[in-house]
Amino acid sequence: MALNGATIDRLVLAYAAALAKPSKADLIALHVVEIDWTLPLDASVAGLSEEAQRVLDVAEAHAERLGLHVEPLLLKARDVGAAIVDEAAAQEADVLVLGLPYRTRFGGDFVIGTTVPYVFKNAPCTVWVVREPMPQEGA
Repeated sequence: MALNGATIDRLVLAYAAALAKPSKADLIALHVVEIDWTLPLDASVAGLSEEAQRVLDVAEAHAERLGLHVEPLLLKARDVGAAIVDEAAAQEADVLVLGLPYRTRFGGDFVIGTTVPYVFKNAPCTVWVVREPMPQEGA
């Protein structure tokens, strides 16, 4: 499962856990720190790495409460979508679960971004996308 540190991560973990629990499948929590093209790939990103570690720690704790073990995996990459696809292939994943926050642009058009379409097109396995619910009017 690919986690990004947003509130959608809890739903991603819940769906991945529901898939994994009956067959006692292994879960891998992947978080990708995107490194800007202006920096070397091995650049020190201590602040980002701390936040990334927090994302993985939260996922591990939540999985533990559900009675599951999660292997945390932190990657640095230029492109998040490519890193997710490459890791799914390397891990020989059966299913990839990722979240899609509900976002709109000025004018109200729904925005899907670039990562989800890239993963849909290139993933070597089944892909589940968990979309965050629409915000309630007046909330």
